Amino acid sequence: MARERLTLPGVLASLGPGLVWAAAAVGVSHLVQSTRAGASYGFALVWVVVLANLLKYPFFEYGPRYAAATGESLVEGYRHQGVWAVWVYLVLTVGTMFAVLAAVTFVTGSLATQLFGGGLSTFAYSGILLAVCAVILVPGQYPLLDKLVKVIMVVLAVSTVGAVVALVLAGERRPPVESPDVELLSAATFPFLIALVGWMPSAVDISVWHSLWTLERAKETGHKPRLAEALFDFNLGYVVTALLAVCFLSLGALVVFGSGREVADAPTAFAAQLLDLYTAALGPWARPLIGVAAFTTMFSTTLTVADAFPRALERTFDVLAPAPGGRRRAWLYWASMGVLVGGALLLMSVFRRSLTGMVDLATTLSFLTGPILGVLNYRAVTGPQMPPGTTPPPWLRVLTWAGLLFGVVFGAVFLVWRFELL
Repeated sequence: MARERLTLPGVLASLGPGLVWAAAAVGVSHLVQSTRAGASYGFALVWVVVLANLLKYPFFEYGPRYAAATGESLVEGYRHQGVWAVWVYLVLTVGTMFAVLAAVTFVTGSLATQLFGGGLSTFAYSGILLAVCAVILVPGQYPLLDKLVKVIMVVLAVSTVGAVVALVLAGERRPPVESPDVELLSAATFPFLIALVGWMPSAVDISVWHSLWTLERAKETGHKPRLAEALFDFNLGYVVTALLAVCFLSLGALVVFGSGREVADAPTAFAAQLLDLYTAALGPWARPLIGVAAFTTMFSTTLTVADAFPRALERTFDVLAPAPGGRRRAWLYWASMGVLVGGALLLMSVFRRSLTGMVDLATTLSFLTGPILGVLNYRAVTGPQMPPGTTPPPWLRVLTWAGLLFGVVFGAVFLVWRFELL
């Protein structure tokens, strides 16, 4: 198959799902986990962030690849492998979705306490935010989501890169000449390492969402993206998320590491500390601006997650038990959202005093389930339903197996360590 050439009209018509993916990814993994990595370990873990983005790249790339090549979502790709694969995906989704939504909502709620005050707790703000999401998330509102995140991502990217550059140019704090010695398998570091990689750049579940967003974008524009166009859109979003991960780690390293300050665990205190990073780099004038940008970013993540899980569950149930005539059963979306929001609120009530504890729970679960979804994604894009010339090239297949090996080995080591099996 001849190599497809990109055209400007085709790229513009296809642009969107990759940035929606980036908006979902640039949330807890960046604002919380990357910042903690830099604040606690300086630049010693930057290689972990870079390696995680590299090794997990194929699993996310397979979402838009499959959708553009076949016109189906990855859920249908799982069904082609056997109904067992859809059930595996359903079980993994139900097992992680409450912790994922709870984590992103709680971070958003903590930022809301800094911006709006009013004497409300982080938990109260989180409940209000979920109610707002439920009100505005009418099925089929992808066009609005698409437009919002493009603006949000530009604001956050420019402000974050600008903050890092300002710190380096000011020379108030310099990166350590020598990275501190870090014992990766120590009782303090290893659990955090797993949690950091779990959502770096995000949970593998988002690959399924991306395939659904690619199809929604095609419906919106009437343009079926070619493979090259879909992958250009994805790669743009992926590069942005990887760059921002390093930037957030740098902010933590340049401002907090070596200062004697501890990373706050309480939600409100952590949100204040996060805004202090930008204030230290850009000046007091930047605090309200960055506060709005960070809150808007996390709210877009919460909104995206609150929509994506019910959308994916609706498609999963339709694949497992198709409706007569192929008609849509919108009640599945709303029922799934009700269960999701209820479970997330319950989990937040348990972890309401420990933001980092809830985040670590969600990211660790995603790390352990990631290789399973990775295998399903690989089988989907190498199956017979893929048109000639659209399957992954050899280098991407090699990277896939390297990523799977990395995830399985570290996951096994973590389980052995955590439950003292040896």
